Amino acid sequence: MVTAPFVVAPAIDFGSVRSEFGLEDGYPADALAEARAFSDRFAGDRDDRTDLALVTIDPPGSMDLDQALHLVRTEDGFVLHYAIADVYAVVEPGGALETETHRRGQTFYLPDGSVPLHPRELSENAASLLPESVRPVALWRIEMDDRGEPVDVTVRRALVRSVARLDYAGVQRDADAGTLHPSIAALPEFGRLRAAAALERGAIELRLPEQDVTPEKDGWRLTVQPRTDADDWNSHVSLLTGMCAARTMLDAKVGLLRTLPQADSDAVAALRRTAKALGVPWVDDLEVGAFLAGLDANEPSTLVLMSEAPALLRGASYAAFDGELPEMSLHGAIAAPYAHVTAPLRRLSDRYATEVCLAVSAGVEISSHVRDTLPGLPKIMSSSDSLSGKIGRACVDLTEAVVLSSRIGEEFEATVTKDATDRRDAEVFVESETVIAPCAGKPREGEHVTVRLTRADPATRMVEFAYEH
Repeated sequence: MVTAPFVVAPAIDFGSVRSEFGLEDGYPADALAEARAFSDRFAGDRDDRTDLALVTIDPPGSMDLDQALHLVRTEDGFVLHYAIADVYAVVEPGGALETETHRRGQTFYLPDGSVPLHPRELSENAASLLPESVRPVALWRIEMDDRGEPVDVTVRRALVRSVARLDYAGVQRDADAGTLHPSIAALPEFGRLRAAAALERGAIELRLPEQDVTPEKDGWRLTVQPRTDADDWNSHVSLLTGMCAARTMLDAKVGLLRTLPQADSDAVAALRRTAKALGVPWVDDLEVGAFLAGLDANEPSTLVLMSEAPALLRGASYAAFDGELPEMSLHGAIAAPYAHVTAPLRRLSDRYATEVCLAVSAGVEISSHVRDTLPGLPKIMSSSDSLSGKIGRACVDLTEAVVLSSRIGEEFEATVTKDATDRRDAEVFVESETVIAPCAGKPREGEHVTVRLTRADPATRMVEFAYEH
């Protein structure tokens, strides 16, 4: 989607959002002291793999770099080395820092900065996979066949050194120019094979228009973040690793999975009805994931369908298990079991799931501390996931209201993304302002309409439009 002309909001104080949700940048003194005095508890039990020319791919300016990869094409397929920051090795079990990270659950991101899971001394320095720095990691080695399917998987503790810090837009430019870094030259082919495999499994990928608030000179602006092929290729590296981790833990009957029920049949039927009403063809035997993947991103009807598609995937949770397999082990959107293991600097659960996989791969006992911690993680992670979503929405809502506060009464062209119901107004997307908001007056879903701005209140973070047919 092409970003439309935008309006820059003046300096916005997101401190109100921090206060509302009780976000604290500071750490207890004892937790901070532990972070500053960290040491690698497994320093004597690591492979030296500083020979690997690993690279990181992250948004520009990111400092909390969890992952670094090296992917090569072989005669028989691919070999992926994926290095993940070894946070368990530098956070003392039972210590003050572990206690504080359990209270937080994950890193929370706001437009004017993050509230990190770990003190920045660790997350953005000593434990981050910054270029040309030797770091302790959990190093996954995934050997694949020529279809990109894993045939051999191991994970070991190692020392590595990243040689380059890349970003998604740069990787996309290099791919288009045929000048990709040698360590990821095979990434496009790998990504296409893994995407095809996902569709064959029945995976569902939602390409929703993702609103974001980004800095612009002395203010802020709303954008719809473009998703490049490079984003998708890189995501398949993490998805594959998470699927391998889930299989490792299921085979050992101990671990922590990220779960999601399969698409609800009523939601699929409702999406089919919407597609029919919009005149978008959907053959009877085409799976919903393949249907969504084939939509033209530039068509307004795609925006409507993608706005409804989240109803397919509800009930995300976590399943901790030890000794018996969980009742639910599937991640419905991925169409396979899946585990979070690739972002331990930013997400608490990954630290312990990775530790399970390291022990299972090495054929040693899982520590009692890890086993004792697993049962409490689903509640922590579900709560922090919910909080993260609320924080992100609040920041976007505040920016929308500030951007539009001086324009009440003006008319805008919009696409109707949701019909009105007895319980709520319709919803419209105003592309020129990158705003998604409720709209009174019952415009019809999928229509291009002219709407009038009736409310933009920064105090309540509310924006509303009206359709006057």
